Amino acid sequence: MSLTLADARVVTPEGIHDGWLAIEDGRITHVGHGRAPRAGHSLGGRYVVPGFVDIHNHGGAGGSFPTGDQDGARDAVELHRRHGTTTLVASLVTAAVADLEAAASSLADLCDDGLLAGLHFEGPYISGARCGAHDPALLREPSPREFERLVKAGRGHVRMLTIAPELPGALDTVRAARDHGVLAALGHSDATYEQTLDGIDAGASVATHLYNALPPLGHRSPGPVAALLQDERVTVELVNDGVHVHPAMLRLACSVAGPGRTALVTDAMSAAGMGDGDYELGALRVTVSGGVARLAEGGTIAGSTLTMDVAFRRSVTEVGLTLSEASVAASLTPARVLGLDAQIGSIAAGKTADLVVLTDELEVAGVMRRGAWLTEPR
Repeated sequence: MSLTLADARVVTPEGIHDGWLAIEDGRITHVGHGRAPRAGHSLGGRYVVPGFVDIHNHGGAGGSFPTGDQDGARDAVELHRRHGTTTLVASLVTAAVADLEAAASSLADLCDDGLLAGLHFEGPYISGARCGAHDPALLREPSPREFERLVKAGRGHVRMLTIAPELPGALDTVRAARDHGVLAALGHSDATYEQTLDGIDAGASVATHLYNALPPLGHRSPGPVAALLQDERVTVELVNDGVHVHPAMLRLACSVAGPGRTALVTDAMSAAGMGDGDYELGALRVTVSGGVARLAEGGTIAGSTLTMDVAFRRSVTEVGLTLSEASVAASLTPARVLGLDAQIGSIAAGKTADLVVLTDELEVAGVMRRGAWLTEPR
């Protein structure tokens, strides 16, 4: 299939230009400036950005990835695609090892089908002092041998493991993850600055939702946030929903790490795209009120109802990123984390035609995945 998208404001890592795109068989074949050489689908001067890449997502539309239910997972993927996420990693939460294996095995089928880009184990190897919306009764000490069971259940689709580096066995498990081609992410941790650096030296390269479920920055005891922000080997996840992190702290993280080490994530759970009410995240009950998800017992923030288009928009309007910087943080950086930046994450000739069309108000007007419209702009 051949298609020309004309009259666009094309957002690339280098900036924005008035131009057009040629698409052939699901790939971008040309990125042009000015007027298209032939008639095509006019975008009416709207922005076009690369499809969003969400590397930390627990579900949506009532579907919850931690359950392993495939129908619910499909509903969640469909919801997030409508909001511009064309590449999505399914995140699980702390559970019994047998339950994690079962969920991973089930969701691996959807990875085989190309619906999901991989699996993320957020727990069970996290700190009881910083477990957030994870069941403390199910936390475990890290074990490389046990982690290999989870990797095997995922059939080659496990992309990331969140782990607290201060726990016994954690550094060996980080090394095991690296050896299996799995990203180790530090998070839900009560580590010191030095313990965090030990985790990075062992191979960890991602910070799970920076600031959240970590000790706060301290001028005498800097803790993990300072280590993760300063180390050039680490990409930091940020949940930009107006609840998880104050805009000033988002600006701080972006100014230190830059868009090239900042990955916007949703941390969405099953209530994303749904109304207020009662839900579950893993084994725990969650109440959503005013769009904010909290544990029914204790009120701890329990994921979000965020979608990536909102995170992108807030990064421009609330944090002050340029459109190009926000696009890098929402697409190119997370694609690079997954090792997929040669195929997706930016608008360039040769890359897959995963695109989002945005209005002047940065609202989604259209979504294309692999050269086919999921939502066609009018």
